[in-house]
Amino acid sequence: MKGIRFPLLSALAIFAFALQSNSAFAAELKVLSSLAFTDAWSHLKPQFEARGHKLNLVLEPSGRIAKRVSDGEAANAILNTTSSIDALSKDGKIVAGTSRYVASSAVGISVRKGAPKPDISTPEALKRVLLSAKAVAYSDPAGGGASGIHFAKVLQQLGIADQVNAKAKLGRGVPNGEAVARGEADIAVQQIPELLPVAGTELVGPLPQEVQKITSFSAAVLATSKNQEVVLALIEFLTSPQAAAVLKAGGFEVAR
Repeated sequence: MKGIRFPLLSALAIFAFALQSNSAFAAELKVLSSLAFTDAWSHLKPQFEARGHKLNLVLEPSGRIAKRVSDGEAANAILNTTSSIDALSKDGKIVAGTSRYVASSAVGISVRKGAPKPDISTPEALKRVLLSAKAVAYSDPAGGGASGIHFAKVLQQLGIADQVNAKAKLGRGVPNGEAVARGEADIAVQQIPELLPVAGTELVGPLPQEVQKITSFSAAVLATSKNQEVVLALIEFLTSPQAAAVLKAGGFEVAR
């Protein structure tokens, strides 16, 4: 028995040490992320956390994410518009050299499931659709969402801002397709990855090229991070083929 007990105790000690070591290397990361990645994170978060780390996600419109960082909020990682990350880098809020492109997204339009899909192939066709709609749901530009800021400019460009805004359902931090699903609007406008997951709706397609804006998103290590090596591992994961498959299925473009 004595000859068996020592190896057994040694094995248990090694196992306990291994558990302690894994626990020591496990990190809890606070990630500030654009709302456009809400559905993608539902798949990506558990895949990354299977490595032993934990992600605490803060999901907000891109403009509000940028403001939180600019105002000095402490966090580990950011996933936001590339333009905002470039600006934050100049202000010393990003660890130099850590920004990596993740994906791009187009602004699109959705309607209620089963409803006829209107022609939005040209600016004039889009203009007719928007004018004939009983209500149009899009993100409140004042809320900081990239799609809302851009769509407000599109309405000005088409010369129909007053008519559409008179019947607009302006959302803040919510999927605009939900207003369509509830019957409160018959057109929803938002980043395509935010439109696709909304039950009871169907994607019509992207805005016409002449009035389209492709938004690029990048990830970076925040200067306030205490776990930079783990954040770099997260960024490596977000730019991996495994993550790219999830992002592409969710409506993102993953190639520059």
